[in-house]
Amino acid sequence: MKTTIMEVMKSTVDKFGNKVALKTKINGEWKETTWGDYYKQVRTTARAFIALGLEKGKAVSILGNNCPQWFISDLAGIFAGGVPGGIYTTNSPDQCKYVAEHSEANIAVVENAEQLAKFKQIRDQLPDLKAIVLMNGSDSDENVYSWEDLSKLAEKVSEDELEKRIKAQKPDDCCTLIYTSGTTGDPKGVMISHDNIMWVATQMLKVLDATDEEQIISYLPLSHIAEQAVSLHGPYTLGCTVWFAESIDQLGDNLTEVHPTLFVGVPRVWEKIQAKMMTAGAQNSPLKKKIAAWARAKGLVGGYAFQKGQSMPFLYGLANKLVFSKVKEKLGLDRCRLFISTAAPISMDTLEFFLSLGIPITEVYGMSECTGPGTVSLPEPFKYETGWAGPAVPGTEMKIAEDGEVLMRGRHVFKGYFKNEAATKEAIDKDGWLHSGDVGIIDDRGFLKITDRKKELIITAGGENIPPQVLEGKIKAIPVLSQVVVIGDKRKYLTALFTLDPEKVAQVAADEAGSPAKNAAEAAKCKKFNAYIQGKLDEVNNTLARVQTIKKFVILPEELSIEGEELTPTMKLKRRIVNDKYAKEIESMY
Repeated sequence: MKTTIMEVMKSTVDKFGNKVALKTKINGEWKETTWGDYYKQVRTTARAFIALGLEKGKAVSILGNNCPQWFISDLAGIFAGGVPGGIYTTNSPDQCKYVAEHSEANIAVVENAEQLAKFKQIRDQLPDLKAIVLMNGSDSDENVYSWEDLSKLAEKVSEDELEKRIKAQKPDDCCTLIYTSGTTGDPKGVMISHDNIMWVATQMLKVLDATDEEQIISYLPLSHIAEQAVSLHGPYTLGCTVWFAESIDQLGDNLTEVHPTLFVGVPRVWEKIQAKMMTAGAQNSPLKKKIAAWARAKGLVGGYAFQKGQSMPFLYGLANKLVFSKVKEKLGLDRCRLFISTAAPISMDTLEFFLSLGIPITEVYGMSECTGPGTVSLPEPFKYETGWAGPAVPGTEMKIAEDGEVLMRGRHVFKGYFKNEAATKEAIDKDGWLHSGDVGIIDDRGFLKITDRKKELIITAGGENIPPQVLEGKIKAIPVLSQVVVIGDKRKYLTALFTLDPEKVAQVAADEAGSPAKNAAEAAKCKKFNAYIQGKLDEVNNTLARVQTIKKFVILPEELSIEGEELTPTMKLKRRIVNDKYAKEIESMY
């Protein structure tokens, strides 16, 4: 039976009203909000939004880091018949204007003075905007309301009026806009319905065998469908507890306080944890290093044996006791039963690093257009394989088109792009298949492996089709490299841009490269360091077909970043921007 978000949340509150829903750190202490109080705040905020002039179908733009006010604003917008549209905190005023204007936002909810400044700069260009709400602090501007003002504003609108707006909504109505991160031009507004969200949440929670005892940490950008599915929509379906990380920089510390039962990371997060662990491991005594190497060898064999339902290698239990259990405890992942990577391809090197430590990362493939997950794999025998994204979400269909594109069909497929019929027709064909834009293969078990983005395939001057992501994953196995961008479209041969891991440069330069370099900028210019990287690259090139080998490379002085606009807020590469920004370096290799 189809249902709405409001009905599902109400039944959870009826069941778990006194249980803890949200935990957030204020002045060094974790403060709790129960399900009953959370629900009350959502309804109060919804009434305040109506008082501020939120019209049915108009947007509530939300600009801020993960916190209770974000969740409450999102759900209040839906309860009041509006449509929340998250904006990435790293967006410029112009990018904020595009989303707010395109979504016809009546209300903007911003985190602090810094984010408020962006909206003050653009509000004259936003004809639909009626009010700005500040999550933290206050402002003398008459059209800016503090969070504390909302309960007073709510008094102007009755519970009955809110109830009318709730009852007027149907399960197939659009209730949320997710703006794509725009790796190829302007972001598109993905229209997602109540039924899309509730159906996906129900299917996933069934597959994952999740309960109201789950502990989840919210830290990835909430403008992204993955984080919304995991920490916003899943929990009010279950009645479990969500903790808000203080920031992505403090994630490591927060994990050891939260001890989540499931953890979702984008590849860059897993890579950063790996880099930190390898740096820490390098400081160990020779004996500890020997024990770790022995345990990891057992771990890798055991990890692959487990996937196939085979018995574990001799002494695997001892390796677990001596090393794996201690590593998980140190990371705060000792209670975690699901380790998920999503949003972009992750390298085999990183997957096998964690597998060798008894941490089996399973991949979930998906996109905003299928309300998050398209596949789901579980850390159980025959349910996953390292490097594969697992089978389609139960109740959905998946196939590979003649040109290799991954197609999906089911109740998870979105309603279309807001105010963009042409793009909608391009994405969903007449038979209801969603065209993902990704190239992949499906094996006889129904497991999917993504090999590349359709639009990102490099076609060399010789007409060879090269999937850059596969190559980048292989090259990233060189431990000191942080990021890799393969270049070569319409060129005679392939080249690459490299960035270095700032935590490893000095040690690798001194111990392995015989280089005096102390940081990435010095290493980029150092002949000895470049020669060392060339040697490592030659080893990778020896495993590749001739047309796939990297002939030349340039080391960039610093990492690609969200601030530098080379990465999206979910840390996906913006190839076009990188190509433009480093055109001089690229041309020097040809």
